Amino acid sequence: MDSLLYDLPALTIRSVSVSEMDNNVYLLTAKASGGQLLIDAADDLPAIQQLLADGAGDTGAQAHLTLIATTHQHWDHVRALKELVAATGARTAAGADDADALPVPVDVRLGHGDKVAVDGVELTAVHLRGHTPGSIAFVYQDPEGPAHIFSGDSLFPGGVGNTQKDPERFNQLLSDVTERLFGTYPDTAVVHPGHGKPTTLGAERPHLEEWRARGW
Repeated sequence: MDSLLYDLPALTIRSVSVSEMDNNVYLLTAKASGGQLLIDAADDLPAIQQLLADGAGDTGAQAHLTLIATTHQHWDHVRALKELVAATGARTAAGADDADALPVPVDVRLGHGDKVAVDGVELTAVHLRGHTPGSIAFVYQDPEGPAHIFSGDSLFPGGVGNTQKDPERFNQLLSDVTERLFGTYPDTAVVHPGHGKPTTLGAERPHLEEWRARGW
């Protein structure tokens, strides 16, 4: 199956689904520099290495994985992280409040609004508290098109992430998603979740009050 999701002016976005949990691994490859940034080394190192090879074909430069960004600490999103770091020497980034729970040292600890940049690819970290304390959505703002939001397990088609029926965590997550995603980015923004199919903020926005009323 072709891993190419979007062929944008400055970069490509590719994805592969791995493991019995249907985890999405995303790869951004800068066309001019060959710099690659991978989001969530969830599982299946060979599948991730094939994804990197596919991305290498998107640039005329020498492709190189420079940064592995992790959306949150849950085990199903980090099972190949240690192996991938060992194989590539790439630096790591994660939310500051989740970093100590990861299986590798985290080079870049991110707070809300921080930027991560790799050879022409710049992402903005959006801290979304609730699914885990340090969950981060990574946003790429295409200068010629919609924003791309890599939301981890904080926002899916049909609702926010699992908060274990904890009303305080649910309200925190929904408030952060409402303010920091829906209140900041337009309806055209594409949401790439940690599992399953993509959606847009426009498709989900009409349901925010419905989610709040149902409590999950």
